[in-house]
Amino acid sequence: MADSLVIVESPAKAKTIGKYLGSKFIVKASMGHIRDLPKSQIGVEVENDFHPKYITIRGKGSVLKELKDASKKVKKVYLAADPDREGEAIAWHLAHYLEIDESDTCRVVFNEITKQAVKDAFKTPRPINMDLVNAQQARRILDRLVGYKISPLLWKKVKKGLSAGRVQSVAVKLIIDRENEIDAFVPEEYWSITAQLKKGSASFEAKFHSLNGEKIELGNEAQMQTVLDAMGSSAFTVGEVKEKERQRNPAAPFTTSSLQQEAARKLGFRASKTMSVAQQLYEGVELGKEGTVGLITYMRTDSTRISPIAQEEAKGYIEEKYGPSYAPEQPRVYAKKNSNAQDAHEAVRPTSVLRDPDSMKEFLSRDQFRLYKLVWERFIASQMTSAVLDTMTVDFTVGNGAVFRAVGSKVKFPGFMKIYVEGNDDGTTDEEKFLPPLVVSESIPADSVEPKQHFTQPPPRYSEARLVRMMEEIGIGRPSTYAPTLETIQKRGYVAMEEKKFIPTELGDLVIQMMEEFFPEILDAEFTAHMEEDLDHVEDGKEDWVRVLGNFYESFEKRLEVAEEEMKEVELQDEISDEICEKCGRHLVYKMGRFGKFLACSGFPDCRNTKPIVKDIGVDCPKCKVGKIIERRSKKGRYFYGCDQYPGCDYVSWDKPASKPCPNCGSLMVEKRNRSGAKLACTQCEYNEEVVDEQDSAEL
Repeated sequence: MADSLVIVESPAKAKTIGKYLGSKFIVKASMGHIRDLPKSQIGVEVENDFHPKYITIRGKGSVLKELKDASKKVKKVYLAADPDREGEAIAWHLAHYLEIDESDTCRVVFNEITKQAVKDAFKTPRPINMDLVNAQQARRILDRLVGYKISPLLWKKVKKGLSAGRVQSVAVKLIIDRENEIDAFVPEEYWSITAQLKKGSASFEAKFHSLNGEKIELGNEAQMQTVLDAMGSSAFTVGEVKEKERQRNPAAPFTTSSLQQEAARKLGFRASKTMSVAQQLYEGVELGKEGTVGLITYMRTDSTRISPIAQEEAKGYIEEKYGPSYAPEQPRVYAKKNSNAQDAHEAVRPTSVLRDPDSMKEFLSRDQFRLYKLVWERFIASQMTSAVLDTMTVDFTVGNGAVFRAVGSKVKFPGFMKIYVEGNDDGTTDEEKFLPPLVVSESIPADSVEPKQHFTQPPPRYSEARLVRMMEEIGIGRPSTYAPTLETIQKRGYVAMEEKKFIPTELGDLVIQMMEEFFPEILDAEFTAHMEEDLDHVEDGKEDWVRVLGNFYESFEKRLEVAEEEMKEVELQDEISDEICEKCGRHLVYKMGRFGKFLACSGFPDCRNTKPIVKDIGVDCPKCKVGKIIERRSKKGRYFYGCDQYPGCDYVSWDKPASKPCPNCGSLMVEKRNRSGAKLACTQCEYNEEVVDEQDSAEL
């Protein structure tokens, strides 16, 4: 008969842990939180030291009864929720319901779900950490006060169903501020001159660098022409050759933030998907004869710290697989990227490097495999030696004082690059180019000299990866809040996604304007970051949670009173389109959803007809030869292209059809995009050509 009951959050976690602990333990799942503040009221007694009024979450009755009955049949109950504030709060609520003294050694935590880690954790149970619980309570109450005090104002002054949030409001303001920057941006002209040079079979390029010893920017055509005149028809003569060796260091192992960013760049995952798949890998996957095993460590962390045991295992693997020269003499230690990092858990890493991605592939879904491979490769690379590159910079003198510069490099020793190279937000790759041997005074013929006009581009809109990085840099939110924040601001209709970039909606713009006038501190990133620090101090036991809330509420309450009196009512007017609803005859109006604009009947809620906005891309349908190809969006927000004669013609393509035919065979060409750029590819033969994307090149 079992002696102990272990309670975790999820059935998957319960299954994994149950196999490790054996028959003396019953392992059950609470299915997340069991108590929370009520939805129908604020649930906080502000005048009574912000005392929260918790209620049992609807639908949890049967789960709680099962846990209560099981707890009566055992000698000991262990609470093994996740090792963070939320997990500690879940354990505390369970202890309260099951009448367990919070000072009892009932709390068990582990950073990874492996047999050894779980068994070790049960050797050292501890009491519930009330500092962690109070930090979670303070955050929950703080967000409840902001949401439940400001939201009714917005209902009254704007429209029903709106809400305000502390971290999410700052995130929306960041997106709006960026959009304002883009709107205010004034393009500036500039020119480049690129020479295509050739020595033997090697082709390479050199770009204009300076004139008469002065590095100048070519701001207009006249300045560009001055350089061309100075060049004349002279040959390119090697003036100076610089060669040197440089090292490139690996990126640190993943934190929550960097994992979300890299998964967005390399896998196209949204932040919520990354965390969902990572949770599956953490809680455990069935590995055949080995049973259920957690494959990665806890995925909510802001630390790059690695345990000495994991470092030793990685070193042994690297030396055996790649050779001693790929393992540094001393384990790599990475400094905190963010001064506010709590460093409570290790970085996200595989629980064992011996479980390489190829050996795990048969047990994992496609998404699980891709994310696991990313985590595994990043960790292994982080423990390897630096790459060594040979770099070469050559200046060519041309005509009367013009200097062109060619830069190249090649990998001398790959080091960590043998496994993994970090991505970037612009989707560009590091293509190593090396120049042929060149000596001073050597003349090199030019195949072509191409002057080109450019215009500066506005700053790019925020992608999920960029926004998460910005939130981390300015200190708003914490590892567990990034993904929920991004989801919330879209669900509320304050922002939408267009081509995987955030754009603010009219509603979001209006709400932020009103909050900026009456609640400026809520939108102040510095103020919000300071609040996050205060919550961290509560977690560390350095600050009283009631005092933190009191300090905030004192000024917040005064602003509420002013807003009640002075905030004006605003009516949002829908933009009317020329299209008529085919169901009721009213005009369709433009609405903004989470994936951008769409058309909806102005007679809502009597008529709920909606239509996507279609865009004619100016290409005839290659199948029926009658219709036009239009751009549309799927229910998940992805663009696709189809014939406007549908259902009469069923032509459809995920790739955008090109207006010009293939010069090789005359067939249809389509635009194919990936993280390294765009190209036109023939649908019938192997012909393809690069597409110049001025916006992408400006972000490099």
